Amino acid sequence: MDGDEMTRIFWKSIKDKLIFPFLDWDIKYFDLGLTHRDATMIKLPLKRTDSLQEHSLPHWTKPICIGKHAFGDQYRATDTVIKGPGKLKLLFVPEGKDEMTELELHNFTGEGGVAIAMHNTDESICAFVEASMNTAYEKKVASYNSTKNTLLNKYDGRFKDIFQEVYDALWKSKYEAAGIWYEHHLIDDMVAYAFKSEGGYVWASKNYDGDVQSDFLAQEAEPVHGAVTRHYRVHQKSGETSTNSIASIFVWTRELEHKAKLDDNFTQTLEEACIETVESGKMTKDLALVLNGPNLARNHYLNTEEFIDVVAAELNAKLS
Repeated sequence: MDGDEMTRIFWKSIKDKLIFPFLDWDIKYFDLGLTHRDATMIKLPLKRTDSLQEHSLPHWTKPICIGKHAFGDQYRATDTVIKGPGKLKLLFVPEGKDEMTELELHNFTGEGGVAIAMHNTDESICAFVEASMNTAYEKKVASYNSTKNTLLNKYDGRFKDIFQEVYDALWKSKYEAAGIWYEHHLIDDMVAYAFKSEGGYVWASKNYDGDVQSDFLAQEAEPVHGAVTRHYRVHQKSGETSTNSIASIFVWTRELEHKAKLDDNFTQTLEEACIETVESGKMTKDLALVLNGPNLARNHYLNTEEFIDVVAAELNAKLS
């Protein structure tokens, strides 16, 4: 399945120089580039979906709607670097009252460390519960909430408790009448379930969990490199780019490795060719920058096509 921009450029080079010369493979090709999609309207994506089903490739058959609680937690946290020994405390001073709550978090005895304090509010959690429950009810699908309440008994436990209280009071009878349900799961269990499920539910996540898991969900249709737009704009102007294509090469090797009817030595050999090319000092600009820092010069790296050509030469040498 072909995409857009810079990924499309070196995807073709990888196929033409590293895959097709060595494998006699009946490949099914779909051009999902924006230009071709516009020209064919909806027909091409539907054809691609039908093909996935025809060839029994694993995929979700129903939508997964991830709700991210976009307030608080790490995103409004206060963090600091601790210098030297001392006690770290958390202090709450209630408005209009004299009594304070003071918690000792850690007694630093060495050179110091790091600390973070984060928060959330009942009002924000309640609003998130209402949005999550209502979305699932409108879609007539199950609703799940995930936390790590076994570790953060009070913090994540507060999320779990409010979800359950609001569900029992306002939504349980509606859900039962609609034939749907609400459940709380540990984040570990929910991630594992998402991998093997067919989809078809609303997943209400805490702020950071939703940030991570929405990317996990999007990866089904997202290029491994992203669009690399900045490099593509340079390419359009006939400028030189040095885009790292190793991840895309490994997409091919891991897919081929999964197909048992193919020679399992080829995938390992191609990966070795990539790794040994870099280890020999031939690499793209991003890797050369790590090695050379501010002293980076043009002779330290290869451009996009040069790198793939060197890997192809290394692969040919290994297979000959």
